[in-house]
Amino acid sequence: MPSDDGSVTARASTGPLRGALPLLRAAHIGPSVAVTAIAALLALALDLPATTGAIVVAAVLTGQLTIGWGNDLLDLDRDRDVGRADKPLANGELPPATVRRWLSVAAAACVVLSLLAGWRSGATHLALLVAFGHLYNVHFKATPWSWLPYAVAFGSLPAVVSLANSPPRWPPTWMVATAAALGIAAHFLNALPDLEDDAATGVRGLPHRLGAGRSRTVATALLLAASLVAVLGPAGTPDTWAVAALAVVVVLAGVVSFGRGRTPFQAAIGIALTVVALLTVVSP
Repeated sequence: MPSDDGSVTARASTGPLRGALPLLRAAHIGPSVAVTAIAALLALALDLPATTGAIVVAAVLTGQLTIGWGNDLLDLDRDRDVGRADKPLANGELPPATVRRWLSVAAAACVVLSLLAGWRSGATHLALLVAFGHLYNVHFKATPWSWLPYAVAFGSLPAVVSLANSPPRWPPTWMVATAAALGIAAHFLNALPDLEDDAATGVRGLPHRLGAGRSRTVATALLLAASLVAVLGPAGTPDTWAVAALAVVVVLAGVVSFGRGRTPFQAAIGIALTVVALLTVVSP
């Protein structure tokens, strides 16, 4: 009957989507897309050819997927211990074997795409960005050096893009410094919502040792420093819009310091987005 056919069609169309959403959540799709978007904006800012830019962006995305899936696989027991209902592996939505298969596929694609971008870009991406992301999951996450992989991975992202260009070139120092500071700040901000759950399972990175208040202060200071470097680092007089963006950052930093409730965290995210704009739009 038509109604039966319609219902079967509806189930068929929504079934794969329902299966894909937990897989994407297990890959930490929000941060993965954010890092990939920064790579895409850098590719535009550094005038990469369209095909090369697409390859670099795809390589970064697949690398980030492996890091996200690897994180949730390693944290499976800890997430179950603290009852993380938002984690598809911990709550039983996804079997670990499925995630391992997709991680393997993404890892193979990441290696191929990275090398297609050129050996310099590919080696930088695999050895600095992807490798240090997994080193964070395996070791650094529970140490006072938890910030280091973020500094290395984010700091190398401009090089992954610029070394894929023709001719390949190392990015300016100010761009590397801005990206590294942004990465460390992202680590502190990303850790804030999970401080209690992480501490309960023995994860004591630097944000956990400093506490929520000081971690937010450190993140804000890093973002403010990154903004200054992005505006003052390039040669020549800063553009008017860049100076205006810096003024916005200063105002938001005040909100982080004196705001209440969720407002300081939201202001910190606003600063981070402004830093990304400065990093990817200011001419190198």
